[in-house]
Amino acid sequence: MTGSTENRPTPAAACCDGSADPAPAARPARLWTVDEHLADVLAAVGPLPAIELQLLDAQGCRLDEDVLAGGDLPPFDNSSMDGYALRTADTAGATAEYPSVLSVVGDIAAGAAELPRVGPGQAARIMTGAPVPPGAQAVAPVEWTDGGSGTGRAADAMGAPVEDEEVRVLRPVSEGAHIRRRGSDVTAGDRVLEAGTRLGPTQIGLLAAIGRGTVRVRPRPRVVVLSTGSELVQPGEPVGPGQIADSNSFTLTAAALDAGAIAYRVGGVPDDADRLRAVLEDQLGRADLIVTSGGVSVGAYDVVKEVFESYGGVDFRRLRMQPGKPQGFGRIGDGAGVPLLALPGNPVSAYISFELFVRPVIRTMLGAADVHRPVVRAVCPVALRSPAGRRQFLRGRYAAADGVVEPVGGAGSHLVGALARADCLITVPEEVTELAAGSEVDVVLLGG
Repeated sequence: MTGSTENRPTPAAACCDGSADPAPAARPARLWTVDEHLADVLAAVGPLPAIELQLLDAQGCRLDEDVLAGGDLPPFDNSSMDGYALRTADTAGATAEYPSVLSVVGDIAAGAAELPRVGPGQAARIMTGAPVPPGAQAVAPVEWTDGGSGTGRAADAMGAPVEDEEVRVLRPVSEGAHIRRRGSDVTAGDRVLEAGTRLGPTQIGLLAAIGRGTVRVRPRPRVVVLSTGSELVQPGEPVGPGQIADSNSFTLTAAALDAGAIAYRVGGVPDDADRLRAVLEDQLGRADLIVTSGGVSVGAYDVVKEVFESYGGVDFRRLRMQPGKPQGFGRIGDGAGVPLLALPGNPVSAYISFELFVRPVIRTMLGAADVHRPVVRAVCPVALRSPAGRRQFLRGRYAAADGVVEPVGGAGSHLVGALARADCLITVPEEVTELAAGSEVDVVLLGG
C-alpha cells in the first residue's frame, strides 16, 4: 500500500507567462459522485448464469426456479410418539383403576413395509416415525399405558415383545391423537420455495425432504482479493522499518465472504509491474470478480494503474467522497473480461469503498434482491463538520432503541481500531459542511 494522496488538493493550473494570450489551462479531471460511480459499476454487471448444483454445493446460493413438491410430506400417516396404535372406541372410559386391556398384534418400527391390521380390542406396538397400521385411529403414548408389562402402572418405556402380550391403556385416546397425517406439512404440487430464495440449512433440508438431489441456482461469485504494495508483510512475520502488516486483503476477503461470495485471498503483491501482471494472469481463470487495494492514487511508485491500463478497459476516477476519493473500475482479460474494482490502499478507505461499491456488485451477481445495506435516520448528539463538495462517511455506533448514532474515532482513513468498533457509517451529504448537535443523519447499517 503506497502512500495515499486521496486528500491531496488538485494542483492548480500553470499560471500565465504574462503574455497577452496565455496558454489555456488543462481541463480538470471529472469528479464523479458516489451515486454516479455506483450506477456505472452496477450497470456493467448482472447475475451470474444459473447452473444445476448438488444440494450442499448450493448452500448460500439463490434459487433460479420455483420449487414444487412432487409428493406429499409426510408421505404417509405416521406416529409422532413411541406407543400403541389402536381404535379409539376401545379406550372409552379407561382409567388407571379400570384400564382398557388390548391384545398386542404386532410391532411396527420406522421403515416397516408390512403392517398388521388393528381390529377391535387390539393394538400394535409402534415407534416414532413408523407408519400407522390399517384399522388404527390413534396412538396412545407409552406413558399412557403399562408398556405391556402387565403391572397396570404407567410405563415410561416399552419392554421387549412377548407372546400373547397384552397392554393396558390407562386413559381415553381421541381420534387422530399423536398421528402425523400425510400431506399435513406439504401437499404434492405446493410451491415450497420461490425463485430468488437464499438456500440456507433449513431450505437445503426441505429440498432433500421432498426428494430433490440437485437444484438450479445462481452460483456464488468467485472473488479474488489482492493487496498491493512493497511495504506489506503478512501477519505473523517480522515488521521491518517502513513496513506494515497486510490487513486489507484479510478485511476485504472477509467482507466478500460476508456478502455471500466465494473468496480467495492473495497475499500482498510488491510494487513490480511484471509480478503484478503475473499474479493477475494466474488468478483470472478462477475469478468472477477481482478486487484490489492500493496503488490507485498518484504516487510515484504506483504500478497498479500502469498494469491495469495495459489491459485496456479500466478507468481510474476521483469521486466526491471522503474517504475513498480514488477508485478504479473496468474489465481485464480475454473476451468480455473479468470485472475489476481497484480500491484505495488506506484500510478505512478500502473497507468503506468495498461496502459502497463491491458489496452491491457481489449481491447483484448473486441475484439478490437486497443489493444495498439498509439505511436509517438517526439523531447525532454531537456536531459534525465535513469538507465541501465531498460526501463524508464517518464510522459510528448506532443505538436502535434510542434512534441515536455517535461517531467512533476520527475521520482518518488509517484508524482500523475505530473501524473495528463501528457498526454503521454516518453519511454527511456533499452540500453540507456543518451539522449542529442533535441533527438527523442517514446511517448505513453494516451488521447482519
